[in-house]
Amino acid sequence: MSFVRVGSAGDVGPGGVILVTVGSTEVAVCNRNGKLYAVDNRCPHLGGPLAMGTLHDNMLVCPWHGWEFDCTTGKCDFNPAIVLRSYEVDVVNNEILVEIL
Repeated sequence: MSFVRVGSAGDVGPGGVILVTVGSTEVAVCNRNGKLYAVDNRCPHLGGPLAMGTLHDNMLVCPWHGWEFDCTTGKCDFNPAIVLRSYEVDVVNNEILVEIL
């Protein structure tokens, strides 16, 4: 387990979402009220790019079919058995660090 620098804290403003790639892993980094969260970028429904979706409160909305996921837990809003992989995020010296396993 190691943290990898994926960007600067200023890259994702409040209510924003950005796509970061570490190796072959695509991650959506969300800014919810100034705290950063990271989940898999691909929607489990049909693979929609979640980082291209919108963030409403803590719900990340897939741009393809509107599936919603809690960016703080990865849980799907209508079926909590569907859960996106979540990644630990830290900010050190204004740098975003994501723990990729």
